[in-house]
Amino acid sequence: MTNSEDRRTMRTQKKLKTALLTLLKEKDLNRLSITEVTQQAGCNRVTFYSHYKDLQELLAAIVDDYLEELQAYFRKSFQHLERFSSSDAERHLPIFEFLYQNQRISSLVIKGEVLPGSQNQFCDSLFQVSEQSLRLEEASDMEVPALNYFMTYGSLGFFLHWINEDFKEEPLTMAQKLAALHGKMYGGAVVIEEY
Repeated sequence: MTNSEDRRTMRTQKKLKTALLTLLKEKDLNRLSITEVTQQAGCNRVTFYSHYKDLQELLAAIVDDYLEELQAYFRKSFQHLERFSSSDAERHLPIFEFLYQNQRISSLVIKGEVLPGSQNQFCDSLFQVSEQSLRLEEASDMEVPALNYFMTYGSLGFFLHWINEDFKEEPLTMAQKLAALHGKMYGGAVVIEEY
């Protein structure tokens, strides 16, 4: 495949992803047709089927892109730090900013109603960043992976609450609340890998 074909493929996939996200603002996935998505994207069904087998696969591709962006955004938030306190709201703020900036897809992923397993994918993405790039500053009787899963899935409930409240609070306010909770559970973390 040539560079121009690669760029054309990426451009078409982006148009289809944008079309689906736009239509999901108006209708549930199970009420959408491939024809509606292709019309919104300005292409035809043959083009759609050359990239995806159905709308679920297209949505899964959107979620994969979203989670990659989330991980990059999360890593970037501490890449120049040596350590941070768990009660520091600035440590949690980037995740809330990302969710706020991507409200529609964040809601779909975190609620897990449209794409089964997306909640776990979301948590696994955050877990992987923490597992690869951070370690507890102080010794703990708790195994770090267990603590990490507990914190990640506990945070999922916090994010879900925020989404159910229609993102009423500002990202900074939510980050401060989560930081206060995390500060009660562990002291801080050290960055072990720079990106």
